[in-house]
Amino acid sequence: MKVLSVASELYPLIKTGGLADVAGALPLALKKRGVATKTLVPGYPAVMAALREVAIRMSFDDLLGVRADVLEAQVAGLDLLVLDAPALFDRAGGPYVDVHGKDHPDNWRRFAALSLAGARIAAGELPGWQPDLVHVHDWQTGLVPAYMRYSGKPALPSVMTIHNIAFQGNFGGEIFGALGLPAQAMDVEGIEYFGQVSYLKAGIQTAWAVSTVSPSYAEEILTPEFGMGMEGLLNRRIGDLHGIVNGIDTDVWNPHTDPSVSHPFGIDDLEARPLNKRAVEARFGLIEDDGPLFCVISRLTWQKGLDLVADAVDEIVSLGGRLAVLGSGDEAIVNALRSAAYRHPGRVGLSVAYDEPLSHLMQAGSDAILIPSRFEPCGLTQLYGLRYGCVPVVSRTGGLNDTVIDANPAALAADAATGISFGPVTLESLKRALRRTVRLYGDRPTWARIQKQGMTSDVSWENSAALYHKLYSSLLPKGSH
Repeated sequence: MKVLSVASELYPLIKTGGLADVAGALPLALKKRGVATKTLVPGYPAVMAALREVAIRMSFDDLLGVRADVLEAQVAGLDLLVLDAPALFDRAGGPYVDVHGKDHPDNWRRFAALSLAGARIAAGELPGWQPDLVHVHDWQTGLVPAYMRYSGKPALPSVMTIHNIAFQGNFGGEIFGALGLPAQAMDVEGIEYFGQVSYLKAGIQTAWAVSTVSPSYAEEILTPEFGMGMEGLLNRRIGDLHGIVNGIDTDVWNPHTDPSVSHPFGIDDLEARPLNKRAVEARFGLIEDDGPLFCVISRLTWQKGLDLVADAVDEIVSLGGRLAVLGSGDEAIVNALRSAAYRHPGRVGLSVAYDEPLSHLMQAGSDAILIPSRFEPCGLTQLYGLRYGCVPVVSRTGGLNDTVIDANPAALAADAATGISFGPVTLESLKRALRRTVRLYGDRPTWARIQKQGMTSDVSWENSAALYHKLYSSLLPKGSH
């Protein structure tokens, strides 16, 4: 089976969140099942800098107004197709924002061009290679199946994965004329959304199947509370909607071999973890003691519930705990956490940054990771926590609900507990969860059991890759896979 994956970011080349991890790890997991994936990504500076031996496979003289080449290369075991369009992607800042954190004003054109290139490759225009199926990710590639549908070419199966339905790629209707789509596409049964053009709606509407990144989130987005205005469309497509929980790359996230961990360890030598705890304390200027060390590794946003963590800091300290926070985001939340660190020197530490190696060390040395998200499609940091014996304290939503087993009396008696979950997502509920966590931490044999049960959880891509393979196969003609 040959699959074209189209993604706006890809680990280890360019990453802003979990989408990159999935786009990078899933092809490697599927390769073991006989699925050969080529991934089309934009030629951002970081991507271009990572390429070594490249070949120009096709060119566009006018791709929505710009010249572009499609380069083929291999990086980190991934087969890549890179859309080299300097006018669109060779610029400072992140994949979606400039150096000042503002959206690039031409994002509509940048990701429409990526989508159109993907559709042209799907149609067989890449010499010598024809995919059997196309898999696209989030709004940035939502126009791929739309271009495919309206091209007049033979239909090719497609899967659209929603990583976070809150991000929809909605643009003013005035851009429609520049997209190169026929007039009938600008319709409620097409890509029109309340007078706008919605790239996410385009993908949900036109892909053969829609997946999202956990079974619970697949149920939640059918409701007004979590559907973000797309719940009506999703309910109409409920028979084509699939919830498949993400996995993680267990080679990259392996506490026994991780180069970012000060003192490697495994499930049978947890006594090395406190040495990593000392290293985390040193990095964050925290006092050394044997009380619980909580960590946060996250975008510091309302969605992630980090305003509640800022409000709960005094509770954490009063319980004898300490807190190390790594992330960036909303200024008000950052300032609240800075104020907490000022109030509690040596007990609260904050690093406003994106630091992948430090995030690995924090998972290896912290006792518990706080993830009080108001909604969480899947979440990956709780999976890293499980893998590293850093007990997740999570809200009962989305993928957090699907991957963490609460340490309630029944789960503890059955030796099944892997973390602490709570709901609803309120400050009082979070404080109760913190108090319960500290009580469990004080019972060291029970705490060690929870850690080990988490570390034995299957957080790899194996099961999820099998489900994606099954989904792909269901869309292909019988006998073609």
